Amino acid sequence: MLPWRKAIPINGEGSIAKIPELLHEEGIKKPLIVTDPGLMSAGVAHQVLDVLDEAGVNYALYNEVESNPSVNTVNKIRFIYNEERCDSFIAIGGGSSMDAAKGAAARVVRPGRTVNQMGGLMRVRTKIPPFFAVPTTSGTGSETTIAALITDTDTHHRYAIMDLCLIPKYAVLDPNLTKDLPANITAMTGMDALTHAVEAYLCWTCNTKESISFALEATRLIFENLERAYKNGNDLDARLQMMIASYKAGFAFTRAGIGNVHAIAHTIGGIYNTAHGLANAVILPIVIENYGEPVYGKLARLAEAAGIAAVGSEDGSDEKKAKAFIAEIRAMNKRMGIPKGFDFIQEKDIPQMITWALAEANPIYPVPVIFDRVRCRIVIEKVRS
Repeated sequence: MLPWRKAIPINGEGSIAKIPELLHEEGIKKPLIVTDPGLMSAGVAHQVLDVLDEAGVNYALYNEVESNPSVNTVNKIRFIYNEERCDSFIAIGGGSSMDAAKGAAARVVRPGRTVNQMGGLMRVRTKIPPFFAVPTTSGTGSETTIAALITDTDTHHRYAIMDLCLIPKYAVLDPNLTKDLPANITAMTGMDALTHAVEAYLCWTCNTKESISFALEATRLIFENLERAYKNGNDLDARLQMMIASYKAGFAFTRAGIGNVHAIAHTIGGIYNTAHGLANAVILPIVIENYGEPVYGKLARLAEAAGIAAVGSEDGSDEKKAKAFIAEIRAMNKRMGIPKGFDFIQEKDIPQMITWALAEANPIYPVPVIFDRVRCRIVIEKVRS
């Protein structure tokens, strides 16, 4: 009964050249470009801006999005949107730029609500202006999701605004925008996409045939292409396949849900300003290992999709395949320089982390294993070690 949809994908090398035509088709006169300082200084955002300039597109620009966008940033973007009389958004970047722009779009259409008041599920419920997502990483999936992650700078609480109206109209997947991405960011964002695919597949109640298929396909693509892209940033085929994987994983978790990995990762991002992809990469194997037997069957299917364990192998019980899958995630993290844990987590913060994580996950997320405070602490302590 809900209006589920997918962002329209515009794929391939040079696909950003299609943006002016799409703007014209949508009747858009003045988009607001939202991006971050790093992409401006690196010249990545200028690849899109040059396309717009050459086509004579009139636009406004906000280029100060921080790594974990804050409520203040969302409100600044909304102010500029209204001040410049814009009629649409083009978000260029990783999840931070897209999430900040989504938050601002929600504020534009719901001016009487604060950002905090829209945190949670289905609290916007109003169509936002046309939204173009132009990812420069392959991981967040924000180009096709219902979510915008925002940090309250006063409390350090990081939470999600989640509403179907926040799904972008277009997702422009141009691998040329990712070829100069540093190897460490390629690794972290790629593992973020894997976390989306895995958690979506493990959700018990909300999956559909399409989301299951997308989660499996994204898992396969990530295991086949992430380390290729990590080792050679100019491998545009691997880069494109990772963008497609991110898109598919994003759709899968938008439809099926996420789980305890994300709930804990959000607390670490809010308190310590840790990059979301890095937090997910570290926490993923720890949480799914903690789940144990209830997820062996599903993890075994993911292992098969990833080519880690052959289907029907003589010694390939679901438990062995599941544990092989977890071991390979850890091995891949190690090969790409991702740490095993976060020793910066302080004991005094753990009770608050547990409270926030459990409040986020229960009862909204259709997790395979429900954590209580004791189990959540066990996981966080392992993340900390």
